[in-house]
Amino acid sequence: KSKNAYYYQQAVHEIDGAWVVTEEGRKLMFATYSYLGLLRHPYIDQAAKDAVDRYGTGTHGVRLLGGTLDLHLELEKTIARFHGRDDAIVFSSGYVTNLATISTIVGKGDWVISDKWNHASIVDGCTLARGHFVRFRHNDMADLERRLRQAPESAGRLVVADAVFSMDGDIFPLPDAVALCRKYNARLMIDEAHSLGVLGATGHGIEEYFDMPGVIDIKMGTLSKTIPGVGGYIAADEEMITYLKHAARAFIFSAALPPAVAAACKAGFEVIEREGVERNRILSRNVNHFIQGLQDRGFDTGVSVTPIVPIMTYDEDKAFMMTKYCQEHGVFVLPVLPPAVPPGKSRLRANVTAAHTIEDIDFALDVFEAAGKYAGVI
Repeated sequence: KSKNAYYYQQAVHEIDGAWVVTEEGRKLMFATYSYLGLLRHPYIDQAAKDAVDRYGTGTHGVRLLGGTLDLHLELEKTIARFHGRDDAIVFSSGYVTNLATISTIVGKGDWVISDKWNHASIVDGCTLARGHFVRFRHNDMADLERRLRQAPESAGRLVVADAVFSMDGDIFPLPDAVALCRKYNARLMIDEAHSLGVLGATGHGIEEYFDMPGVIDIKMGTLSKTIPGVGGYIAADEEMITYLKHAARAFIFSAALPPAVAAACKAGFEVIEREGVERNRILSRNVNHFIQGLQDRGFDTGVSVTPIVPIMTYDEDKAFMMTKYCQEHGVFVLPVLPPAVPPGKSRLRANVTAAHTIEDIDFALDVFEAAGKYAGVI
């Protein structure tokens, strides 16, 4: 703030596709999770409006008692069908979903084994669990096997990882992890927060991307990124979902999703089923164009092959300088600094969407290039 470069919690007054209006004016949004550009989709917006007209703005309480609407059940069936699972459970947020699920299913004597760069919600869920919590080096399958071997023969084992990692944009090596989990009789839980709508030709996630349907035991996802709502979910076998609905305290004691949100989320999955192929094609084109454009201009974009693109500055001050320049020249982007990333790994994180046009991306590339030169990054 002392450098007049604090852009966190900046209020957006209007949303128009990939563009937003802030107090400073109209900006091209690159700090978004709306990967398929479903924000303001007319079908989704109408579903939310219709739900308010029918149910009002709230429910009669928690899901276990009087708060369950037919909309909630329809949403869970839609999610289960989308992921090819028996059933699903919806929570009030993505963070709560991981926290509640991991801490509920990992008991005393069990081992929960987590990728080092998993999301904070996974880390917190592992910390709260009554079992033994260990980490393996990021995407290092040899280290995962070492951890699996360390677990006592009698221990239950749960391996947890993000499908797409939220800071570097890289993908979890699912085939190798599945083989190891089968070898050591471990369950596999994958967080699809940043892969839903992104991975696979139709946007169905990491199993589709690797052509390995049904190999994940517990699929977690969010309703606040590609799906333009709020909440999180678990899709799994019927026994697991029934257990969570009666044992996960965050489900039992949390209010149900508002009707408009539940309806919008259900409509979001329906849109992906209808439009996912074309939107995913546009997204892939945009990602390739953006990453190549940054690299051609001399930027280091790390190992990302997804819409999450790090623009490495390595220095906190340079990250702030680039951010300030971009914000003042019409590009809404934010820096990521330690402790969210390791010391010396500061960067801008630019997220590409299907709502961006090639002209939008070219405009942003020119601004990033000028900002990089201004900050001494390139």
